[in-house]
Amino acid sequence: MDEPVAAMCDQLIKAVNVMMDAESSQRYRLEALKFCEEFKEKCPFCVQCGLQLSEKVHSPVIRHFGLQILEHVIKFRWNNMSQQEKVHLKNCAMGLLSNGTTSILEEESHIKDALSRIIVEMIKREWPQQWPDMLKEMETLTSLGDAQTELVLLILLRLVEDVITFQTLPTQRRRDIYLALTQHMDSIFSFLLNILQQHVDDYRRLVSAKAHCRVGVAALNTLAGYIDWVTMVHITHDNCRLLEVLCLLLSEPELQMEAAECLIIAISRKGKLEDRIPLMVLFDDVAMHYIVSSAQSADGQHYSFLKRLCQLLCALGGQLCSLVGSHVEVPTNIDKFMEAFLAFTTHPSQFLKSSTQITWGTFFRHEVLSKDPVIIQMAVRYIRETMTNLVKRGFPSKNDSPSCQYSRVDFDSDEDFNHFFNSFRAQEGEVVRNACRIIPLEAFLISSEWLKYQISQPINTGRPWDSCPTGEGLCSILSPSAVQWDAMTFFTEGVVGQLFKNVEREKLPVEQGIELLQEVLNYETRDPLILSCVLTNVSSLFPFITYKPQLLPLVLIKLFNAITFEVVEESKAPRTRAVKNVRRHACSSIIKMCRDYPDFILPCFEMLYNHVKKLFANEFLLTQMEKCALMEALVLISNQFKDYNKQEAFLEELLAPVRALWLSEEMSSVLSDPVLFLKYVGADQVLTDPNTEDQFGLNRSRISFCVYTLMGVVKRARWPTDQQEAQAGGFVVGCSSTGAPIHRSPCTAQVLGLLPNLLAFIRTHNCLFLPENVAHLSETFTRVHEVMDVERNLVLGLPQPVLDIYDSPVYKTTLERMQGFFCTLYDNCFHVMGNLGPSLHQDFYTIEGLAEQIIGSMFTNLDSLPDNRLRPFMFHLTFSRVFMKQLVLSCPKEYYESLLCPLLGPLFAYMLQMCVVSGSDDEEESVVCEESQVTQELLEEQLLRIVTRELLDLLSEWTSSTVEEYIVLSKLEYLFPFNPLLQDIYMTLLTISFNALSWKDTSICHRTASVVCWTLLRQVIGENLQTEAVTWFFTSILKGLQMHGQHEGSLVALTQLALLVYETLRPQYTELRTIVTQIPNVQIEALDQFEQKMLTPSTNKATEKKRKDHFKKLLAGAVGKPLGQQFKKEVHIRNLPALFKKVKPNLKRDLLDLENSETSGLPSLFSPQQDDV
Repeated sequence: MDEPVAAMCDQLIKAVNVMMDAESSQRYRLEALKFCEEFKEKCPFCVQCGLQLSEKVHSPVIRHFGLQILEHVIKFRWNNMSQQEKVHLKNCAMGLLSNGTTSILEEESHIKDALSRIIVEMIKREWPQQWPDMLKEMETLTSLGDAQTELVLLILLRLVEDVITFQTLPTQRRRDIYLALTQHMDSIFSFLLNILQQHVDDYRRLVSAKAHCRVGVAALNTLAGYIDWVTMVHITHDNCRLLEVLCLLLSEPELQMEAAECLIIAISRKGKLEDRIPLMVLFDDVAMHYIVSSAQSADGQHYSFLKRLCQLLCALGGQLCSLVGSHVEVPTNIDKFMEAFLAFTTHPSQFLKSSTQITWGTFFRHEVLSKDPVIIQMAVRYIRETMTNLVKRGFPSKNDSPSCQYSRVDFDSDEDFNHFFNSFRAQEGEVVRNACRIIPLEAFLISSEWLKYQISQPINTGRPWDSCPTGEGLCSILSPSAVQWDAMTFFTEGVVGQLFKNVEREKLPVEQGIELLQEVLNYETRDPLILSCVLTNVSSLFPFITYKPQLLPLVLIKLFNAITFEVVEESKAPRTRAVKNVRRHACSSIIKMCRDYPDFILPCFEMLYNHVKKLFANEFLLTQMEKCALMEALVLISNQFKDYNKQEAFLEELLAPVRALWLSEEMSSVLSDPVLFLKYVGADQVLTDPNTEDQFGLNRSRISFCVYTLMGVVKRARWPTDQQEAQAGGFVVGCSSTGAPIHRSPCTAQVLGLLPNLLAFIRTHNCLFLPENVAHLSETFTRVHEVMDVERNLVLGLPQPVLDIYDSPVYKTTLERMQGFFCTLYDNCFHVMGNLGPSLHQDFYTIEGLAEQIIGSMFTNLDSLPDNRLRPFMFHLTFSRVFMKQLVLSCPKEYYESLLCPLLGPLFAYMLQMCVVSGSDDEEESVVCEESQVTQELLEEQLLRIVTRELLDLLSEWTSSTVEEYIVLSKLEYLFPFNPLLQDIYMTLLTISFNALSWKDTSICHRTASVVCWTLLRQVIGENLQTEAVTWFFTSILKGLQMHGQHEGSLVALTQLALLVYETLRPQYTELRTIVTQIPNVQIEALDQFEQKMLTPSTNKATEKKRKDHFKKLLAGAVGKPLGQQFKKEVHIRNLPALFKKVKPNLKRDLLDLENSETSGLPSLFSPQQDDV
């Protein structure tokens, strides 16, 4: 035997060297790998070879391979080995622990890890039943030296990882080992703590310091694996000795990281509040001293430790908030803790600052702590520090801030930092708002000082005059003044908003607010980035103007000047993004004011209207979007007329230009004919010179203006919410069958007059994709229907460039302008259609032949519609946006059958066709493609995923029983109570829903299985379903399990759905049993037992749970595995005899005996004399 083993070992050594040699060819490496794997599977003397290769005379690579062989034997051959072979292998493995390694400082870490795993694998199979002295043997090994002690600690750590953390064992074995660990936890913790204390003491005495330090680190890592799940009694034992030791170790540079990790885990423990009270010992002066001093002694070289320490303080703060007020008082030295915590908020590292925000918010929201004087004082200091933290600086590529050096550690690029900072600032803004609930007046004074300071400071662009692209010396987005103004504006917006919410009206600082608003209104700047911030401050401070209405005209003048803002007057160059943002910002501010303070602005309506007329007189002064925004503002104010006739007359006057243009003979022809439309917008023109003036831009702007205006009026025109005012103003025209008032919209006549051409245009737009119309596109615009780059990046999740782009002119190609026109216009048409129902109500739904008109317009030529146009189509057809959801929710019940059914039938039928065809395409064999083709495939797949998600979300919305006031019962049940006329719609919905279970989208599967499928199916169960349909439903569920069963959430939802279907339909359709018998590894006896129990249902919850578990085991063979597990060799661990054997009492004999006993009765059942009970 020795000669074959030696020969095989030589061959294995050669094979391993070939695999690890960088100079080896791929062929030789694969042959060597194949030889090694075949050896592991087939060789009869693997143990002997493994032991020989593990000897210290070999190189670490060979030794590691030898240990791998032993681990493989234990994993896959242990069940077939004799008891003598097992004992032999166990003794050899223990011998390797004793003297099979070099010294602790010389031995390779992967050798230690491999050796510890061998022992753990044996423990998982034999302990505690067959190896009761395992812990004693481990403890004995620690007396042999530091190397053995470290290995024992690794074994204890790996064991608890497999049993508790990763749970890689069968349930029974895991339960046995968990119970054994729990029973011995006192001795285990005592052992670990003694090892730690002993080696830390030796380390401090500088006796073999490095070796003892290594053992100390291993002990701390092992403790971290146990602290997370053991009972709190072990952590707080002996007056929290463990926590005391860990706090002391925070001052040891070599051990502080691991000590901090243990403390974080201990302090972050959940559970009963009374069990966590001992953790408050960390607020004692001694413990707090060590924590604070360790933070002070850490410098830049210990940045990782600072992060851990910050986590520690956050966890400690979280426990404080949980316990104070219910179980403990506020600690007397909370000021020391808060000082240390504030130090992390003021640290140059942006990451450390962000890590403290959640805890600050918890402090400021706490019912008791928020009233503590220390916390109130800290809130003021936090607010002042926020002024610095909100300034965007610390980019990794720069050196203009102490934060930069830390950002280079935490972030890979400026884009990463920018994304992080935006999230951090939003988080900090929320905390500022929480702090302002405590100190609203103090926060307002601080924000006032900051705003006044910024107004008084000259603008610093941070670059030479001649380096600015526009030559005007304007700020870029990262200029010093721009980032300061941006931070101050964000801060002021949050503070002022909370001021009016948390301070009584008579205590508001009105004079200071009005003074501040006047200073902002008097401030003049030609820098667009600064001006945008000024406009935000005007909006924030606007509530103060209600105390001094005389300032309202000044505010309106400021905003109107910003609407027509230009850096260079009468320049023909494209506007920069910053300039566009200023103009849009001003429009949005006016809309916001008119929406929130319509009564206050109503006296200035004429002034506002006249100014808008002057702006509209110059057709080129404003963009169509800006014109629409101003008209929206006017409509919002007109709602305060509260007089139907007056508002209708105003809207008629406002829409007169739109009506004249939209209903003109030329426009009607253009909107109804695809060829004329393409010609009118210039899509049939060949443009060779990009500098040529676009002669058709005016035509496109006119169409956009009409649709924008129509959208604004439909969205904003409303009747009074007060019923008495609505009745008095002439808005009520009757009552419905339920007694609810029927209102009329003041824009009804105008909108309905424009609706036919809108529907004609939607039909025309859908026809643009027909081949005969695509042929009319010129070479310049052949790609006009493709996805725009912005949309493509949005769908694919690619980041958009966000840095230093605001000062660059927005140059667009003619193709980009045309693409934007087509996409935006089509999008806005559905916005209009979606708002018609809620806006016009009865006047819209009573249109004669409305369903036919919508089908003839919006549903035309869907087969020719590409995915990138189908996406916005479905985006508006789903509940997440405006068309189908609003149509259904606002539609009176009496129009369900005449309107909704004719619309939903074709829609769902088309979606079924699209999803099934696309799903079959996904299953086709893939081929090697170029990068552009791959990107296109990814885009199409993602678009399909978005469309299908929105469709299923729409169904989920209707089948949900919790959708606010709109839906009392299932919407589909209420919308479509089943009848033969709706059979096609139901079958289509069922087909879509059950098909969706096996689509390659886990979220769709989970939502459909849990919400949609059963809600639909249970309504047709009594309608004599065909056998083929029932079997298809059940098979579809099994396909879903095969595709998504690897995910716990989907597995639960699909199993529950399968159980409902099987229990409900199995008595009538015996074919379901046939399907279950075809599931791999199903046991017929188990199936018979389940069906027998199914016939006798129980209301007992425990019995119900067992029944579900039983059925889940029947379906186990249909559950798919993750790709990484599909080809992995399974490890089988046998169960050992139970630790405790339950003895069933012979109750029959006992009860018979009790009948004749003088002491019979309930007490005698529990008598100690009853041996069997």
